[in-house]
Amino acid sequence: MLDLIIRGGTVVDGTGAPAVRADVGVRDGRIVVVGEVTEDAAREVDATGRVVAPGFIDLHTHYDPQVMWDPAATPSSLHGITTVIGGNCGFSIAPSTPEAAEYLVPMLARVEGMPVETLEAGLDLEWDGFGSWLERLDGRLAVNAGFLVGHSALRRVVMGADAVGHEASPAQLEAMVALLHESLAAGGLGFSSTSSPTHSDHEGRPVPSRFATDDEFVALAGAVGDHEGTTLEFIPGAGARFTDAEIERMTAMSVAAGRPLNWNVMVVSAGEESKASREAKLAASDHAAARGGRVVGLCLPEAMRMRLSFATGFVLDIVPGWAEVLHLPHDQRRAALGDPETRRRLAESAATAGPNHSIADYAAYTIVDAVSPDLHDVVGRTVADIAVERGVEPIDALLDIVVADDLMTGLEPVSIGTDDGSWAERVRLLDTDPRVIAGGSDAGAHLDMMKTFACHTSFLAEAVRARGLMSLERAVQLFTEAPARLYGLTGRGRVAEGWCADLVVFDPATVGPGTVAPRQDLPGGGWRLFSEATGIDCTIVNGVEIVRDGRVTGDTPGTTLRSGRDTETVAV
Repeated sequence: MLDLIIRGGTVVDGTGAPAVRADVGVRDGRIVVVGEVTEDAAREVDATGRVVAPGFIDLHTHYDPQVMWDPAATPSSLHGITTVIGGNCGFSIAPSTPEAAEYLVPMLARVEGMPVETLEAGLDLEWDGFGSWLERLDGRLAVNAGFLVGHSALRRVVMGADAVGHEASPAQLEAMVALLHESLAAGGLGFSSTSSPTHSDHEGRPVPSRFATDDEFVALAGAVGDHEGTTLEFIPGAGARFTDAEIERMTAMSVAAGRPLNWNVMVVSAGEESKASREAKLAASDHAAARGGRVVGLCLPEAMRMRLSFATGFVLDIVPGWAEVLHLPHDQRRAALGDPETRRRLAESAATAGPNHSIADYAAYTIVDAVSPDLHDVVGRTVADIAVERGVEPIDALLDIVVADDLMTGLEPVSIGTDDGSWAERVRLLDTDPRVIAGGSDAGAHLDMMKTFACHTSFLAEAVRARGLMSLERAVQLFTEAPARLYGLTGRGRVAEGWCADLVVFDPATVGPGTVAPRQDLPGGGWRLFSEATGIDCTIVNGVEIVRDGRVTGDTPGTTLRSGRDTETVAV
């Protein structure tokens, strides 16, 4: 007798092969039959008119904290995600010590947009090493989850307060390498880091990894190559093009490890200038390949739409001259934003960014939400329109609203990449360019800002169904087999006999991202942007439904993925 039969569906197996009509039979967490199933099962799913595909794999998330209180990693699992990779950008919550946690928790809250009250309420901090962190999760996960070892955590544990503002001594670097070896041997999937100027801690200072030298980056990357089934992830910078130093650094890290390195994130838009910038960044892959390495860019499979706010200041602080004000404590920041002289300086600084800097074009922001009932009349309108109506400068119209709303106002800059040309270019890159791979959702992070946790269902709805730019079979492959093979995930990413029964059943005629709205359901009273997918019948992990008809079942069949046990080496 089988544990589960999915009957009558159209199987899209993840390899890109044409879809076929078949039943899928599951026993002990594995697919045992793909074809006609005549046996009985304890549970049966009617998939008539539905697609049965491998569960989607999300390589770039920050679910490390959230899975402690939300084993299903919502909303991702509602959108067909069965496997998540965390610990990206150098921000893991293990290894740790009590002293390190005092810094790492508020740093993570700031840099990844998580309410610090939520982290303090939801994390028990009953671990120290990477192995004890993974053990805390064993048997408690609904999704499969694996984690990279973060550079900033390594630095803080080894160097203490000197992790910020100082280069590592030879002895400290040796200790970091040893701690990384220990973490990888315990199951860490690889090493992650950042040198991006967008990453600042809760005190407005660069995060620890930004003080590393090239020798430090390469030494830590080299340790990765000594462990089976490991990989590298890196955030090189925030510029329109990579510098020569950034390209050399990524190349050297990949070569030292003998592993692929993926960087985050490529956001696609049409236009010659954008194309030139993209090609300049993708040249990093060519440079690395010529020297024996492999560098791959994560390409966001939808347009980037963000909700920004002066309460966090994240991303807004890349506007020239704004970081100094946005990194002030909340009350001081609010007072500064009300000061006419400060406003004048902010406006003048933003003007130096140039006409193509969408974040600096604050007059084009749309007010997407406001906490104060007195401001509901401005929601849905642009700052420029409000300024004309009030007879004031755009900077005053914007900051009058923001200050009156205690900085909580939601702001959306002009969306880039929603036009026909951008969609065509995005699909072309994902379909044909081996230097990119679909990813970059940042799910679990920037909870008041990012809507890209639904990028997989968005792509199926927009690129596949509405625009007809890609076959369903190829799109499924981009979200399943391709990421599984890049990270060497064994037995995952296909609907095939003997493979893990990570599956999603969906209606191709209605699958989509749903409506994004705020939801206050986090520990400590925190809120987040959230959406329930449309057209997803069920999400299945290791043969057990974790989502059924849009609701989490409460079952926890997920695996805590460990390098070497659940992954195989992908060499360059």
